[in-house]
Amino acid sequence: MIVVVMGVSGCGKSTVGAALAHALGWPFLDADDFHPPANVAKMAAGTPLTDDDRWPWLDALRESYRERLALAGVIRFVHLRGDHAIIAQRLAQRRHRYMPATLLASQFATLEVPRDAIEIAVDQTVDAQVAAIIAALAHTTTDRGRASLAASPPRDAAAAAE
Repeated sequence: MIVVVMGVSGCGKSTVGAALAHALGWPFLDADDFHPPANVAKMAAGTPLTDDDRWPWLDALRESYRERLALAGVIRFVHLRGDHAIIAQRLAQRRHRYMPATLLASQFATLEVPRDAIEIAVDQTVDAQVAAIIAALAHTTTDRGRASLAASPPRDAAAAAE
C-alpha cells in the first residue's frame, strides 16, 4: 500500500507524512524533493504552476492527477484539510525553500476536494493526525484483502507527502 498525504501548501504534508512513515516503519518520500528545477524556479518567483507544469510531476490536488497516481497500485489518499485562515497563519510563520505564501490562493483554487480520501483536520496535533490516519488505514480493505500496517511494510509500501 502507498499512502499519499495531500493538501495545499502549508497544511503539514511533510511533517505528518514523515511522522506517519516513522510510526509505521515505512519509507518516506517528500514530493517537494521531486519538483523539476523549472517548477521550483517558477514557484520561487511567485508564479503558480499550471496543469502542464504539474503533469510530469503530478501533485494530488486535482482528481485527474489522483486517478493517474492511483495506477501505481494500492493507494490511499489522506487529505490534510484546513481553511484558508489556518493555513495562511502557518505559512506566515515558516520560510519554505521555494514556495511563497502568496501562492496559497492558487493552491486552494486548484484543489479539487477528494471524494474518497481519509480526511484529517489540520488543527489537531501531529500525533493525533497520525493516530487518526493509522486508525482509518486499519479499516481499509483492498483488492488483496485487509490492508497490512505491520512494522515491516510490503515491498510496495511507502508513505509519500505530495
